[in-house]
Amino acid sequence: MTSPSIGQRRYGAIVAGLLLALTCGDACSRAFTWPEVNDGRLKARPRAATVTTTARDQHALGLESGRDAILQVPATTGDEAMPLLVLLHGAGGSGEGVLRRVGSAAADAGVAVLAPDSRDSSWDAIRGDFGRDVTFLDRALDRVFETVRVDPDRLAVGGFSDGATYALSLGLINGDLFRRVVAFSPGFVVDGTPRGRPRFFVSHGTSDTILPIDRTSRLIVPLLRQRGYNVTFREFDGGHEVPPAIARDAFVWVAAGSQP
Repeated sequence: MTSPSIGQRRYGAIVAGLLLALTCGDACSRAFTWPEVNDGRLKARPRAATVTTTARDQHALGLESGRDAILQVPATTGDEAMPLLVLLHGAGGSGEGVLRRVGSAAADAGVAVLAPDSRDSSWDAIRGDFGRDVTFLDRALDRVFETVRVDPDRLAVGGFSDGATYALSLGLINGDLFRRVVAFSPGFVVDGTPRGRPRFFVSHGTSDTILPIDRTSRLIVPLLRQRGYNVTFREFDGGHEVPPAIARDAFVWVAAGSQP
């Protein structure tokens, strides 16, 4: 995997914007802004100074109006460092929606969840390059690390559908931050420079008509294993979904961390 460069669509947007500015003059030039592009690297890190979890229940972080991020903390937190899963929704979804999709699995396993909204209808690198979504996720994680005592060995990223694709990609690029990666019905992996050695939990329905398993997970999983990654792969009878048993097993897997 190599470092991502400016994709053709993003390059086209830049060229179109520049041509528009030249045609319309100063007014259009002031309106045009350069698209934000980065390499998918996250800078936020758990804080040793956060010795007590002060966040409670489920609440929006209040970072932006409209599309924001939701933090869900288990009812019994205590002062022990806890596992945290960054959970990413599918195309057209939201943080609130993906939390409903996994039900009580997070609370039952004692896992805190950060569920951000993508800046657009889906995650930036799905159709272009890493950019605003990475920047927002960095802000959201930094806010969470202020109020939640997170166990660095049980910090994970995961998602469903487009969110699973994005989680796989960010997980590989930020494997020194995320020790585990959960992918419920992913589509592909966005190119990037891998770091660390995260472990993977991948699930997929054998009757998925939206992202057929033969063209997605059954190709992704062998590739990850060929590159030396530890992968737990769960196929199930069903479609484009996250069955309760799969969600439960994934969150238990996240909570276990480095334990056998």
